[in-house]
Amino acid sequence: MRSHEIDYEIIGDDIQIVEIELDPGEVVIAEAGAMNYMEEDITFESRMGDGTEADSGIMGKLFSAGKRVLTGESLFMTHFKNSGFAGKRRVAFSAPYPGKIIPVDLGQAGGQLLCQKDAFLCAAQGTEVSIEFTKRFGAGFFGGEGFILQKLRGDGMAFIHAGGTIIKKELHGETLRIDTGCIVAFSPSLDYDIQQAGNLKSMVFGGEGLFLATLRGTGTVMLQSMPFARLADRIIRQIPGGGARRQGEGSILGTLGNMLDGD
Repeated sequence: MRSHEIDYEIIGDDIQIVEIELDPGEVVIAEAGAMNYMEEDITFESRMGDGTEADSGIMGKLFSAGKRVLTGESLFMTHFKNSGFAGKRRVAFSAPYPGKIIPVDLGQAGGQLLCQKDAFLCAAQGTEVSIEFTKRFGAGFFGGEGFILQKLRGDGMAFIHAGGTIIKKELHGETLRIDTGCIVAFSPSLDYDIQQAGNLKSMVFGGEGLFLATLRGTGTVMLQSMPFARLADRIIRQIPGGGARRQGEGSILGTLGNMLDGD
């Protein structure tokens, strides 16, 4: 299924909006609750799935929706359509926390992209939003993103969101070691694993956690400077009576405490 060809504009700096322009009949899919505003003639409908499983029957739709539940997302996605005949109409979607919205042309990215489990914001209809299990037990257990990643597949535009500043790196047979919470998305061609973070003293007292994520091979990786878990930790520390600080991805307690849920 070919994706609809959509035009877009990203508005703002720290808490951004992506405004998408739809021709009559064009559709964009989005996470539930992401819509900010829409013009007349834009209609929307909540559906179980992204629309690519239309020919798979009710069981296929239930299976697709069940996979989304595993990533912590809503069972339903919202489909926005320009139902008018008078020309182009716009609908906008906002980022859930401070950071950047990243436009990704999946056709130029090899047709697939693996993302952290809450990165997806919206995409042109025809984009398949599913899940990918990490291939190695250790990578899922200690890698910061849990066992499950989001997989975007198609040939159109998709939009993902991440915290802080976004860094894009191209690897050419190289290896990059990364703080586990800072990975936003990467090409499926890259090998994803974990690696011990230095010697015992560095692991215990260095503040970088027990493990680092490693990406090696040829492909693209996108990083974020401010993972949401780190931002939440800072906020919790300022709340009176908020209890002990929840340790983030750069600590032993954070690694052991969050290894199962992927936070």
